[in-house]
Amino acid sequence: MAVGRKTGGRQKGSRNKKTIAQQEEIAATGETPLQYMIRIMRDPQVEHTRRDEMAKAAAPHVHARLAATDVNAEVDGTVQVHTVADLLKAVEGKTRGL
Repeated sequence: MAVGRKTGGRQKGSRNKKTIAQQEEIAATGETPLQYMIRIMRDPQVEHTRRDEMAKAAAPHVHARLAATDVNAEVDGTVQVHTVADLLKAVEGKTRGL
């Protein structure tokens, strides 16, 4: 056995028999579930509530989910307003040239 590195076994990203069978079945029917949801969502003849449900169901497969973030801040109740000119004066000489 090689120390510190993987040898043998399944290559990273290779598909197993079940995945290959699923993809072949989907290809044989001609439309993936995602394609079906998008087709229904875009069809103006379909009821709006059904189109909305298809959009909700398809969204996780199309758009990445935003990561949760923690915000730790102390608020003192003051608000500072800066103009663009003020901001340019503050960074003047501190940039390497844009």
